[in-house]
Amino acid sequence: MIEVFKTNVHKATEANRLVMLLLNHFPGSKINFDLDDCDKVLRVEGRHFVTEKVMNLLKESGFQCVVLD
Repeated sequence: MIEVFKTNVHKATEANRLVMLLLNHFPGSKINFDLDDCDKVLRVEGRHFVTEKVMNLLKESGFQCVVLD
């Protein structure tokens, strides 16, 4: 499964911290940010992640996160 999210993450240090956080919850997933994209895209690929949990983890960390259509 692949999900793409629009975020408001702007700094690489923030993105790296969030990737580590998400990998702790969803080990084995491929997770990355494209901070050069206007939507500051977060891409999550894996078999065992929950879209709502990804959004909640980012929101709990102080960031906006919505599924990109």
